[in-house]
Amino acid sequence: MDKEGFLPVSEIFVSLQGEGAYAGTPSVFLRTYYCNLTCTWCDSKYTWQGQNSAREGTDYRQMSLDEVLERLTDSGCRHLVVTGGEPLLHQKQLSSLFPRLEKLGFFIEVETNGTIAPSAETAGPVGCFNVSPKMSNSLVPAAARVHGAALKAFVESGKAYFKFVVCQPGDVAEIEELISAHGLPRDRVILMPEGTDAGTLAARGRWLAEVCRQRGFRLSPRLHILLFGNKRGT
Repeated sequence: MDKEGFLPVSEIFVSLQGEGAYAGTPSVFLRTYYCNLTCTWCDSKYTWQGQNSAREGTDYRQMSLDEVLERLTDSGCRHLVVTGGEPLLHQKQLSSLFPRLEKLGFFIEVETNGTIAPSAETAGPVGCFNVSPKMSNSLVPAAARVHGAALKAFVESGKAYFKFVVCQPGDVAEIEELISAHGLPRDRVILMPEGTDAGTLAARGRWLAEVCRQRGFRLSPRLHILLFGNKRGT
């Protein structure tokens, strides 16, 4: 999958963080290639479609860690969002890159699907894990998308928020089951409406806001969709 000392990068760009606890924060995004899940509503399928086929490699390039560091530093932004795909598939590279970024004053936020526990070397420099456990609405089998040991590690890190993508009211019961089964802290649970257009987000967001009010969860927008639409580099 990876070359030694290189990271498969889908894109690097500067925008606002659109989701989660740091929504609205000016950020430089480092989007890696490859994922271990295939969620049906994924809006970045270009980071994993074809990863096991003849077209593999057409939507990313292998970048040296020095090159990645230079690109991030030159961005002028010091809030870094590492996303994917699933970035923790590349822990060996990231555990080498993160301390260098930390020394340069970067705040490091990692977006992950919560199936891979972070190593101590990876987690140390990270300021926030934006963990998004997948539910049955992803159409991914439960055995692939829910890993109790990994979720436990994120809870114990004290650095994680748990963001759930919600399609319909019935999803809330499943979220409550996951909270109970894995000891997720309710004050760090964030619900986000699924959707790739403003109308869908508004419709789902209205009833989801009431769910959050009643149950003590946070509500996350999808600012990048509302501001720029469903397109890359935003």
